Amino acid sequence: MLHAGFTGGGNITETHIRAAAAGLKIAAIYGTNSAKVESLALKYGGEAYSDFDRFLSHRPMDVVMLGSPSALHSDEGIAAARRGLHVLTEKPIDVTVKRANALIKAARIAGVKLGVFFQDRLKPDILRVKDWINSGKLGRPILAEAAVKWYRPPKYYSGSKWRGTFALDGGGALMNQGIHTVDLLIYLLGDVTRVQSVTKTAVHHIESEDTCVATLEFASGAIGVLHATTAAYPGYPRRLEITGTEGTLRIEQDRITRLDLRNPSALADQIEPADQNASATSPVVSDIRGHQWIIEDFVHAIETGHDPVCDGEEGRRSVAVVEAIYQAARVRDAVGCSG
Repeated sequence: MLHAGFTGGGNITETHIRAAAAGLKIAAIYGTNSAKVESLALKYGGEAYSDFDRFLSHRPMDVVMLGSPSALHSDEGIAAARRGLHVLTEKPIDVTVKRANALIKAARIAGVKLGVFFQDRLKPDILRVKDWINSGKLGRPILAEAAVKWYRPPKYYSGSKWRGTFALDGGGALMNQGIHTVDLLIYLLGDVTRVQSVTKTAVHHIESEDTCVATLEFASGAIGVLHATTAAYPGYPRRLEITGTEGTLRIEQDRITRLDLRNPSALADQIEPADQNASATSPVVSDIRGHQWIIEDFVHAIETGHDPVCDGEEGRRSVAVVEAIYQAARVRDAVGCSG
């Protein structure tokens, strides 16, 4: 059994621990809030640390799962890799491509595995859609529409020193919440080659955006639109629609809710129950199945030498698109309209 260490001490750290507990030994937990870390250690086992270097020296420990603020992932991951520890980080891999590249390089030099928690990639209906697209069942992709119309109350930001900040969160609704959907679009439809966008801080008192609209052009020739916000009260389930030359499908909360094909098949009836997380209205993860699948995949990668479903290179792709969207929003040329 592999021994795992965890960083952060907050909600997502507890999610990682809960998801890992079935198959890994909880070895150590690190965070700057000693009370939170000690509480987690008392509840789940493992030794509590408030000193990162001492945490990395804990043995036995084989893998470190990063749940610290996003802009710390690269620094923590590099330090762990240099100690010979495999690294599985919460999304995003970091907040810039430059920092992501540094972590990817460090893991490669150290010969350790690097993975990113993009658990939606392993949801049953997402895998089904990917197969349909890859096999041509949906035809050639033409159009995608993704809507992440979620809500976070003011205290979600005011109660945190890092959420909504450029320095530690790397952005707002897009980099934190919407990046899961950016990753899905890339996973299902391939590389994004061009973006246009508008961002606003519509409701919350934060440095970064709480609302974003972007148009995407894919290398395949498909085009798409993405809405991402944490200002849409009361919060709606994430929706993704994909149209190909052979039909259209709709995914809501990672479940196929509509499928219209020119040539229907029995596959259309093989629909899984929706994930039970109230992500549209809360950051709390109650349904940990997706995280468990990512951890199982990562352990399999360690044991077999194969790449995890979302390794460092894959995890960097969504950050590159988010960076491009932010850049496009900064330099866009606005054309006024008059009646």
